[in-house]
Amino acid sequence: MRFALEDQIAAQPDMVANALTADPPRLDGGRPIIFTGIGTSLHAARIAAAWAWHVSGGRSRAVAVDAHDLALRFPITAEDQVVVISHRGYKRYPRAVLGKARAAGATTIAVVGTDAPDQQADVVARTCPDETAGTFTVSYLSSLAVLGGMVAGLEGPYRERFAAALRTVPQALKATLAEPAPVRAAEGCAAGEPLLLVGFDLDAITAAEAALKIKEGARLWAEAMSTEFSLHGTPAAFRAGMNVISITPGTDDQGRTNTLRALLAELGATVWTSGEDDEELRFAPVDPLMRPFTSIVPLQRLTAELARLRGTDPDTLHGGVEPWLSAMTGLEL
Repeated sequence: MRFALEDQIAAQPDMVANALTADPPRLDGGRPIIFTGIGTSLHAARIAAAWAWHVSGGRSRAVAVDAHDLALRFPITAEDQVVVISHRGYKRYPRAVLGKARAAGATTIAVVGTDAPDQQADVVARTCPDETAGTFTVSYLSSLAVLGGMVAGLEGPYRERFAAALRTVPQALKATLAEPAPVRAAEGCAAGEPLLLVGFDLDAITAAEAALKIKEGARLWAEAMSTEFSLHGTPAAFRAGMNVISITPGTDDQGRTNTLRALLAELGATVWTSGEDDEELRFAPVDPLMRPFTSIVPLQRLTAELARLRGTDPDTLHGGVEPWLSAMTGLEL
């Protein structure tokens, strides 16, 4: 059985290439930048904030804030630039953030899908059509492409490197999709719960996005954390038989990934590796700042393989199964 999710995953190189051709909104590196969203959109916001920090050489200390928290708790000022990411553009708290930012006199930018309703923002950047699968993939990478274009406009010592690396992404995505599907890893992880995903730097955000996809699409409880966090206290819960997906870092982490893997092996856990070399879940080599585009793809494909093995439906999340159908249909987002 082939899922719509898999067609969406396969469509990502072209969708990203299309998003990269658009003229992105401009950001002012001399003013505060707040990226915000919920769920997958928050993961994109976290990537964009990290990019802004790197590209500007630390001159722009952009932040990423959960839209629920930003709407209800954190102040917004007229100096702020507020970038709200929301794939379908109708969720309560992203829209509330736009209203709060407008009332404060802040500059507002909405990053939404092409099918999303009109947004009450100063500038609206469109990403891609609505997904055909409930487990979103294309929206995430298309949002990253738009956000990457915005960040590439910031002044800083790494601007040219970042812009050049961004142009390599569509081909790197095609090369990543040409890798074999992660069937063996799926067979090893399908019956075990929970599943831990770990990564360093931007890969930690990829791990968080992958954990969400696996929960949505395969109904397998997955948790994500940074490599270093997983070495502090968490080993008390490591045990024989558990499965861990560890993303090989693209930059120097002072050996902490290897330390974690050795510890897990000592405690009897099974470690599945993901990276640019001879790992089970392999992705194409790219500039380390571009890894969020490629490192997520084998984990998206893992979600589809897990769904097949576990008999779940990643296209409709619960596929009409009660009580989730009623509970989730009645949930106001």
